[in-house]
Amino acid sequence: MDTDTIPVSGVDELDKHLDELIADPTLPPIVKLFDDVELQLTGKYNSNTLYTSGGWHTDFPALEDANILPLIPRLLPKITEILQQYQQDPAILCSLAIKLLGPLNFTQILSLASENAIIQAMRSPAPSANILAMTVLEKAAKSPSEAAILAAMKNVVTHFLTQWLSAPQVEVGEKGSKVLGDLLDVDCDTRPPDGVAVSGVEIAVRRPAGQGFMWRRVFHDRDVYCLLLSLCSTGSHQAAEGGQTDQQVSLAQGRLLRILPRLAALNFAALTRTDFPELNQRYANFEGNGGLLHFAALHMIDEEDPLMHLTLVDFFEALLSIQRVTPFSTYKMDTLKKLIRDATTRDSALKTAITSLPERTIPEEADDLRQFIREVMAP
Repeated sequence: MDTDTIPVSGVDELDKHLDELIADPTLPPIVKLFDDVELQLTGKYNSNTLYTSGGWHTDFPALEDANILPLIPRLLPKITEILQQYQQDPAILCSLAIKLLGPLNFTQILSLASENAIIQAMRSPAPSANILAMTVLEKAAKSPSEAAILAAMKNVVTHFLTQWLSAPQVEVGEKGSKVLGDLLDVDCDTRPPDGVAVSGVEIAVRRPAGQGFMWRRVFHDRDVYCLLLSLCSTGSHQAAEGGQTDQQVSLAQGRLLRILPRLAALNFAALTRTDFPELNQRYANFEGNGGLLHFAALHMIDEEDPLMHLTLVDFFEALLSIQRVTPFSTYKMDTLKKLIRDATTRDSALKTAITSLPERTIPEEADDLRQFIREVMAP
């Protein structure tokens, strides 16, 4: 289908304006030109997010691709070029770029935007640019083969994880959590065969096993694993190594705690073992090969911080609710028992919250959850 079938007015004017922005990146965008074209495009909203002169809007319906495809080679390369040198707020440019990316897969996008361009957008102080870059990576979550391509791009993955944990904007953190979770979901090579759902919410989709390349990049690459621990660790090393403020560290810790229950449902062993026990000692002063789950649950947060303690309680409640419905294994139960025992021995408020959790869940799941909690808390 082409633009003669479904005309898009204002494209010529927008195209000319893009040339002006390429020539002079200090120019402000003419918002109406972008709005007039974008609102006519009847295609899939890749992130269900749209920016207009009125601000960000969400929950737009997904539509079939129609008049976007002919505009991609005409507009997207110019927008990409502008973004690499632009000095104004790029939100309106990023929103149109996201719309144009809708019909493309990850491999196709890589033919239009280099790794360096993705990294530059990821590192931008503008949240709209971060979301654009994460939307590109989200494309790789559509298939294990494309997730494998992304896993080979170590610098892109590293900058993505850094921005996910470091960006102060809530929307960037939420987007990063979804993208990382989806990437590891599609790529998981040990996934639950029937999927996982809790209280009607799907945690792991039923689908064929992936290849595990993203899991190996995140959890078995020493540099990447070290990055995760360093961004989420408190202590004197922070000022020397990353300059993270206490607030930034707490933000990163909260994001990590919120995603771990979902990841543990996909591959519990990957979250509870590590190849790098020396990093545990370096960043959290604990010995052994316990993985990211142990680090986050027992050694990461300042439990005297009321907000972080509430986040930790939420983490344990989500972890137990989800693990109740994942496939049984002796290793899983033994690991959970020790984790809960170590955590509740020193934290009576956490113990109270866990034991009362069945009273706060939906009635049809309460009895099974109560029995599961009894088992993991048994001496």
